[in-house]
Order: sequence, then C-alpha cells, then structure tokens
Amino acid sequence: MTSNDAQQIERANATDRTPVVFVHGLWLLASSWDRWVTHFEHAGFAPVSLSWPDDPETVEEANAHPEVFAGKTVGQIADHLEELIGSLTRKPAIVGHSFGGLLARILAGRGRSAVSVAIDPAPFRGVLPLPLSSLRAATPVLSDPPNRNRAVPLAHDQLRYSFANAVDEKEARELYDTFAVPTPGAPLFQAAAANFNPWNEAKVATENPDRGHCRSSRARKTTPCPGRSPTPPTRSSGTTPASLRSSRSRTGVTR
Repeated sequence: MTSNDAQQIERANATDRTPVVFVHGLWLLASSWDRWVTHFEHAGFAPVSLSWPDDPETVEEANAHPEVFAGKTVGQIADHLEELIGSLTRKPAIVGHSFGGLLARILAGRGRSAVSVAIDPAPFRGVLPLPLSSLRAATPVLSDPPNRNRAVPLAHDQLRYSFANAVDEKEARELYDTFAVPTPGAPLFQAAAANFNPWNEAKVATENPDRGHCRSSRARKTTPCPGRSPTPPTRSSGTTPASLRSSRSRTGVTR
C-alpha cells in the first residue's frame, strides 16, 4: 500500500460519505484520476484512487524505473486492489476505465462493490468479439511474445490512436507527457487468450449474487477518460459522471 493509498482510505473511513474507488488501467497511474477525484469529492462522495502493486508515486519515477511494472498479472493486480478495498469500512462504488473496467468487474464478482461502473472495459473470458481496432492498439505488446514478462512503454502515436483520438494534437501531447507510463505486458496476453484458457485470470464471476449493481458503458463517438475533467456528478445521478467530450478508447484489451 502506498502512502497515498493509505491516506485516501483513512480519509474515506473518517467520513460518513459513500466511498467511490477509481481503478486505473494500463499505461497509467492512479494520479490519472485526480481531476475525477476532485469532482466526486465536491459532489459529496469519498473518492479513493488506488494504485496497482508496486506502482511508483509519480509519473517521473515510473518512467525512470519501468522494471517495477514487469511481470504483474491480472490476478495479482486484482488481489492487491481487493486487499486495499477491504480496508474501507463501507462497501464502495468501483469505477474503472478500459483495463481498469475489467478489474472493476472482477472486483464486483468477488463481492467487493455496492455498485460498479466499467467504462469501455477490456473483455473477460466469455466475451467473444475482439474489434480490429483493439488488436491494432495492442499490437506493440502482443507482437513480441517476450513482452509478456516485460514492462512495455507506450509511444505518443500509439496513445494518439488508442486513447487521445478525439482531442487535438496539443492536448494529446499534454496527456501523454503528464500521464503515460510503462505497463506490464502480461495482462494484455491474458486478456487476448482468455477464451482459450479455462484457468485464465481475466474472468468475472457474473453469477455472484453479492456483486452489486453493475453498469457497463461502451463508447460510440467519445467516452470519459482519466486525465480529463468530468462534468461534476451529483448524488442524484449516482456514481457515473455526466458525459463529456474526450478520447475514445479503441483498445478493448488495454488500459
């Protein structure tokens, strides 16, 4: 648990507000949710943006030491997040984007959420369609099998295609410079092979009666994404931020 995780959990437990856990995806850190955290806090929730195991505290540190990301699997990441969420005194809402959306679903299947929102989630075992755009976005990792055990960086043009395709070049560059970090390659290989391996960790217990209400949002033209400010939510609108113009995630199996 990072010091930032501990501080957020302690702060959430010290209030009577509903906790909202934000789960980041590949090529990002928990700081990518900072603007969303601010909006949800102003709306009366207790937001908590959690790290993956061994995540550095800053983007600068992450880019300086990419080796810390290598070898992390879907199961290890989900177990780590489940342990952190278990430190909350109230069952939270869980929000995840792209690969974070898959993790939100996994955690919901383990009975860890009162409600979960998966925004453009990566597919899990049993979901058959895999769009060509998803394969193209994942090609930098999947095209080299040894990447499974490596930390893989994201080039600017890859981010532009996969995540920042609905913003101008200047904003895309700002998003890349501010948020992009290397990512473990293993989760991409696990998600891509989920339907061919019955023991694959990229699976969701969809029949668990304790999984809470689950909502999945798929992009048509644009989707909310970490790093950009959402329209402030209100208690009456639940935990899902209102729509905004931002990048569409083409990855499906990424982020």
